[in-house]
Amino acid sequence: MSTWAASHLPPAFPDRAPWGTAAKLRAWQHAALEEYFGDNPRDYLAVATPGAGKTTFALTLAARLLREGEIEQITVVAPTEHLKTQWADAAARAGIHLDPRFTNAQEEHAKGFHGVAVTYAGVSMRPALHRIRTARRRTLVILDEIHHGGENKSWGDGLREAFDPAYRRIALTGTPFRSDTHPIPFVRYEEGADGIRRSASDFTYGYGDALRDGVVRPVLFMAYGGSMRWRTKAGDEVSIRLGEPVTKDVTAAAWRTALDPTGEWIPAVLRAADKRLTEVRRHVPDAGGLVIASNQTAARAYSRILTDITGERPTVVLSDDAGSSSRIEQFAQSEDRWMVAVRMVSEGVDVPRLCVGVYATSASTPLYFAQAVGRFVRARRRGEVASVFLPSVPPVLRLAALMEEQRDHALDRPRAAGEDVWAESEEEMADANSAEKASDSGEFAFEALESKAEFDHVLFDAQQFGLAAHAGSDEEEAYLGLPGLLEPDQVAHLLRQRQSRQEAASRKRHHDGPEPLAAHRALAAKRKELNSLVAAYARKTGTAHALIHAELRSTSGGPALDRASTEDVDKRIELIRRWFVGRR
Repeated sequence: MSTWAASHLPPAFPDRAPWGTAAKLRAWQHAALEEYFGDNPRDYLAVATPGAGKTTFALTLAARLLREGEIEQITVVAPTEHLKTQWADAAARAGIHLDPRFTNAQEEHAKGFHGVAVTYAGVSMRPALHRIRTARRRTLVILDEIHHGGENKSWGDGLREAFDPAYRRIALTGTPFRSDTHPIPFVRYEEGADGIRRSASDFTYGYGDALRDGVVRPVLFMAYGGSMRWRTKAGDEVSIRLGEPVTKDVTAAAWRTALDPTGEWIPAVLRAADKRLTEVRRHVPDAGGLVIASNQTAARAYSRILTDITGERPTVVLSDDAGSSSRIEQFAQSEDRWMVAVRMVSEGVDVPRLCVGVYATSASTPLYFAQAVGRFVRARRRGEVASVFLPSVPPVLRLAALMEEQRDHALDRPRAAGEDVWAESEEEMADANSAEKASDSGEFAFEALESKAEFDHVLFDAQQFGLAAHAGSDEEEAYLGLPGLLEPDQVAHLLRQRQSRQEAASRKRHHDGPEPLAAHRALAAKRKELNSLVAAYARKTGTAHALIHAELRSTSGGPALDRASTEDVDKRIELIRRWFVGRR
């Protein structure tokens, strides 16, 4: 496997690439092409971070193979219908004509085309047809986002049957991946010292490499926590702060409560993200924002909230709606502020003006997260900074930190040959996947009751900046108002300045003494404290929350919790604390 190193090539390259297209190639693309045509392999896997130019690399390679008569036709396999059209448009700029409207019913593409663009699903429906097409002429098959070949066994089997006769195969993906249950066709696997088989790429160009080369934007991860309250299927009320160290199931329920559009967390985070977008647009006038939702119901609800906030209706993209591809294209070419989508724009779709994102989904697999964040990192000019708003839950913060580790490696020290910071341990990947499954399985096991958002911190340059602050506060505003056009070192400098000011203000407040707290806020804080203690005691004893609350009330007196006074709640807090140490 080759890992990109800029020192392998001279610093400047001609405007016209020597490979037969008019595209100006990046250094990593030159290196990969030199390696490919030096070895002339039948199968080649290129892993390049989203936004780095995988499409240009593959089409430049294809153009040369066509020109030299090595191949007679091309088949591009993409994950979605929209990406078929995107590939065909990009191919036309390279002098290659692909038919994105080809269907299995046609059996052969029309004259005037060099080949077709199809989907993985389409191939799996009639693999025998595609095998005949592939065997009939010397065919180059380009497998875009090849990891999809391992998600569904029928897709993998279909790919193997359809393209086994191919003369050449180029596999592309935006992130490293591995598969032990459904090995992906035409991908080489190597067994490590731990006995685990991992995919082996032929060329890797990671996020850290691309960041150092100015190919992608650095990302400000804006993390938001807050208090969450929900009712379980058993009727118990649970109240915790988002991100507290609790079980996976409790984390999943708190996470879903935060994402519930009827609470206060989502509107507060969307308001913050829109403020950030306004600031970015001062320097990048056409900057756009994208909200990635868990499902279509949530996406529509988030769209209504954004309409109330901005006065403009966002573009809503749902994968099963007719016209979704055209809506993405229209948004990409417009200067509209927001788009809301579920999965359709999570990978591959090219909307370079996206600068602000809201990760409002319960998905937590490393591959999905990397592809989602990849929508915002495509750089058009130096100085553009991406901002992605996240829930403060451990699985997501862990994935954001992995990208920041790559940034840290890229800027602070050279990587060892073959080192892959993003490829987390198998245990970490299993944790992320199991957390997602836990959240999915609990979808109907609780009722979201209340959510409030608080700004937690900014993650940038492998460091955390900011102290917890209320949404809408001056402390939050200091970070939302960062200029949208800055070099990475300037971003880090401003973040350190804001951190210092915030810490100084916090020390002054502590020295001057706390401001008087309104009675209703003091009572709300006490009730949350009691609910947290009840939740912890329930986990310790296995007793239902409702029974614990009933016994506390029976022993200490007073009305139900929603009508209890501060004095009543204080008595119950003192009582349950005695229970924790065995004094009943």
